Amino acid sequence: MLLLALFVLWQNLSYPLGNLAEPGAGFVPLFLGLALAAVSMVIIFGGGSSRSLKVIGWAEAPRVVLILAAFAGAAFALERVGYRLTIFGLLVFLIGVVERKPVIPTATAAIGFSALTYFVFVHLLEVQLPRGPWGL
Repeated sequence: MLLLALFVLWQNLSYPLGNLAEPGAGFVPLFLGLALAAVSMVIIFGGGSSRSLKVIGWAEAPRVVLILAAFAGAAFALERVGYRLTIFGLLVFLIGVVERKPVIPTATAAIGFSALTYFVFVHLLEVQLPRGPWGL
């Protein structure tokens, strides 16, 4: 993680930082790289003393592959189906199928999260998100 943080910070040198009033293209990546470096330092110096250190075993590998496949499918579907339906489907799959939670809380969380994040990005942050063939 520390090497990734250093790589992000090194790549960020070519972007302008700007200031708090008008942040440049390198403003957020700088702070993300610094945060990743700080977390990695905490893990390097304090992580070895943890008594509840768990390593993911091979038994978890199919679940990890399933989750990665879900994200790959969502990336493929985003432009074709639209943001709201893609996020809804991804969350239903992850919460309902992978985590095996009940249908009503799963549907409620998926609908709420997809609608709320769409509202925040489109109306508050004014980011254009993909719309599907049905306008969703």
